[in-house]
Amino acid sequence: MKKSNIIAVGALTAAFAAISAWSAMTSAEPLKGWLQLPKWGVSVTGIVFLLMLFIPNIIWSKNQPTGYEESAKHENKLLLGLERTGEVLVSVFVLIDRRLDRFAVSPRLGYLILALILMIMYELYWIKYFRSSRTLGDMYSDYCGFPLAGASLPVFAVFLLGVYARSVFLTAASLILGIGHIGIHLMHKKEIEK
Repeated sequence: MKKSNIIAVGALTAAFAAISAWSAMTSAEPLKGWLQLPKWGVSVTGIVFLLMLFIPNIIWSKNQPTGYEESAKHENKLLLGLERTGEVLVSVFVLIDRRLDRFAVSPRLGYLILALILMIMYELYWIKYFRSSRTLGDMYSDYCGFPLAGASLPVFAVFLLGVYARSVFLTAASLILGIGHIGIHLMHKKEIEK
């Protein structure tokens, strides 16, 4: 792992730990809400995050890197299954949980802000990709120190959304997505490096 990767992931971890500690110290019941069902309804925050995910991916589908189709044929079926399952679960839970739309000023708001920053970085990663020569190397590149930015940034952001909403369902879905999505990207990157 490169030094820039360690710094970026370390900074994200430190920010997460600081927000968690601050939130736990200021909350009378830090675990309250984690095992509750979602507050049913359409989440505006969820819609915004899904648009930030889907729009670049729709554009990408028309600008795939050379050799991607062949590379995709060799994807691990278990990882692909986890990725698809995670995509569906994340999409559903992000859309139906109105707890994502609570914007009370508290330390917990830091999770949402951090998730938004990661999604903005994700959008910037895509801009960098679309301006590049669009090779597989460009697709699986790092961005601002985050390894496999096209996979890791949105997964980290959705995980933070789950923590923000105190949704065990969304948090678990983000982990399932992360194992599949980041795992597939890691396999592709290793193929390129051979």
